[in-house]
Amino acid sequence: MFDMAASPCIQCRIDPQLKLRLQVIAVPRGLTESAVLKRLVIAAVGMAPAKDAEVLAVEPIGPPARVYVRLRRSDHALLRERAARRGLASATYVSMLVRTHLRGMPPLPDRELAELRNAAGALGAVGRNLNQIARVAHRTGRVEGITTADLRAMLAAFEGLRARFKRLIEANIASWETDDAKASR
Repeated sequence: MFDMAASPCIQCRIDPQLKLRLQVIAVPRGLTESAVLKRLVIAAVGMAPAKDAEVLAVEPIGPPARVYVRLRRSDHALLRERAARRGLASATYVSMLVRTHLRGMPPLPDRELAELRNAAGALGAVGRNLNQIARVAHRTGRVEGITTADLRAMLAAFEGLRARFKRLIEANIASWETDDAKASR
């Protein structure tokens, strides 16, 4: 056993952002920054003890960090299928999955989902109002500045938009459910 007070000390100055990143590594592991640095130095000089050494593998984190994953063919096929259902590239879909899992965030935030539902409802209300105007125009033959055909075209456009919103919401929810959850519905 060696005496900590008599042991050599290494010091260096680092950027404040780098220090914060070191804390992000140390704190969740219950380690001090010094303990993390000591393990990295041991690993760097190749002196890690063979048994109980838990050397930290610290990957550089920078803007577009990449992770490579090997998948079975069948899993890759399922991945492509699910990503295509959302209109996404496979890599984008995996990135969303990982971010959702790591941050504990729902795939579509509740607020945004509620806004989509409200928008679909508002489109339905506008469509109903246009339908009433179209009925009056058809019955009386009078509507200033707009024809019955114009109103019907607008009504069809609104109904199409509303249906698209509903399909997007349903597809979003369904794409994040497991096959077991879908079967239990």
